[in-house]
Amino acid sequence: MIRILLDTNVIIDYASQREPFFADADKIFDCILDNKISAYVSASAVTDIFYILKRENSKEDTLSFLKELLNVVNILTVDKNVIISALYSGWNDFEDAVQAHISIENNIDVVITRNTKDFKCLNEVNVLTPADFLDRWLSNKFSLMRIL
Repeated sequence: MIRILLDTNVIIDYASQREPFFADADKIFDCILDNKISAYVSASAVTDIFYILKRENSKEDTLSFLKELLNVVNILTVDKNVIISALYSGWNDFEDAVQAHISIENNIDVVITRNTKDFKCLNEVNVLTPADFLDRWLSNKFSLMRIL
């Protein structure tokens, strides 16, 4: 089964039904719920998601969403090796570097993000927008080979 890491922005799009991005995020979650895709988020992303969602929602609603999210995605641990790799990576955005290195360490097939340019240095893992991922996945043109 394909293993995807969902970037924070995709989860926020889904939770907040943020347009015009919600439709693609919703389709990805449909694939996850249908057990066609194995989805992951980093432990550090969960705290970011909580912080972002709580700015516009009640604490109770935010916690409720996170509890539901954790029923369908797996959590990847951010450990010392990931942090050290991210620190020495030379990336401009430390948070993205952590996401990248957690993906490498855990053999993730695809990072799904709306900010693919933020991951341009990630050569070991495919990085696709939600729309590009769905286009390739739903048209059966997806390959686990590195997408150039």
